[in-house]
Amino acid sequence: MTAQQPVTKKYIVRLSTEERDRLNALIQKGKCPARQALKARILLKADASEAGDAWSDSQVAEALDTSPDTVARTRQQLVEGGVDAALIRKHSPNSARKRIFDGAAEAKLIALACSDPPKGRARWTLALLEASVVELNIVDRASDNTIGRTLKKTRSSRICKSNGSSRHRPMPPS
Repeated sequence: MTAQQPVTKKYIVRLSTEERDRLNALIQKGKCPARQALKARILLKADASEAGDAWSDSQVAEALDTSPDTVARTRQQLVEGGVDAALIRKHSPNSARKRIFDGAAEAKLIALACSDPPKGRARWTLALLEASVVELNIVDRASDNTIGRTLKKTRSSRICKSNGSSRHRPMPPS
């Protein structure tokens, strides 16, 4: 077996004085998201400029109680995109699953749930609604779970007696 070669860092952090001041101010202010403060601390510890500590990824990870992969990714984001790219979390539009119920389909679902149930049924069930929205071509497919979440979100469900609150509220006298 051969001994492992030490890994040479591909992304070396070199912060300017202005960038260091900005990151220090961000941490000291204490009014930023925790993830942003962590990344600022990572960059300050990994800084290889004259004013920096130039810690290794494993040293930074151990000191800040995070993973070496997080440190490496933060280094890479800084080198490739600058301080803002390293600090600000980006949401990819491709990573999120497309919504099954858009506004129009959601309105049709609510109307269906508020209508009279099928003959022989006392009320709509999620399974009945699931079958009906597909049968009526409101959506191509939907699970009873999705339908339940959609109705709960809009508080339009005749199925669920609660109004979205977890506390029991007494009924007003009639």
